Amino acid sequence: MSDWAFDLGNTRLKLAPLRQGSAGEVAAFPHGEHALGAGWMAALPPRIDVAWVASVGPAALRAALLQVLVPRAARVVEVRVAREMGGVRIGYDDPVRLGVDRALAMIGARAQVAGWLLVVGVGTALTIDLVDADGVHLGGCIAPSPTLMREALHARAPQLPLEGGAVVHFGTGTEDALAAGCAGAALGLVERSRDAAARLAGTPPAIVVHGGGADLLLAGLPGVLHRPSLVMDGLARLARQPAGAG
Repeated sequence: MSDWAFDLGNTRLKLAPLRQGSAGEVAAFPHGEHALGAGWMAALPPRIDVAWVASVGPAALRAALLQVLVPRAARVVEVRVAREMGGVRIGYDDPVRLGVDRALAMIGARAQVAGWLLVVGVGTALTIDLVDADGVHLGGCIAPSPTLMREALHARAPQLPLEGGAVVHFGTGTEDALAAGCAGAALGLVERSRDAAARLAGTPPAIVVHGGGADLLLAGLPGVLHRPSLVMDGLARLARQPAGAG
């Protein structure tokens, strides 16, 4: 048997085996609002030693995931956010109100990069969290991701296309203008956060980007570190140092 990590997000379930304290190959399965997608159970072994679960997805999907894992795993650990976890001190006034995915991404980044960190997640939302050189989380911000911006605009104005366009400075067509505007808004927030962090730290922070929508921003953020599976990296670290999991 082996340990496995499970990251249930707003649109995808990601899973990976944990080998020698790190995450193996990550598989991702899209899901709907009311049901998990097909095929994910076939990726699992017949038995699991410890299933490490992080969930920000709907309660019904979390229940469906646990319904499969509890009889298959010798132990299921649902990760909760605590003040101190995995080498990071959470800065929220009430740590449990921080999304577990953001906490795990900071833990994963802290394990890989020393010094001040700006951890940028690009999924349904765009999240930015600042961690100082001592592992203290100084807070963060949440905004719509470029994809969610496009969806919101399309929902209110269906004539605006949902997809397409190139990320340029000034679009000469509607698709390009939408792509440029939505990506530019996200990039502007990252750059503003980087500048504010640099004033606090006295030096520019390292920027670590993760999440399914990261590719939309990478070209506009030269020099950043792209770690697509940072939440899984955080789960792997907690599996080695399980204090704070429960």
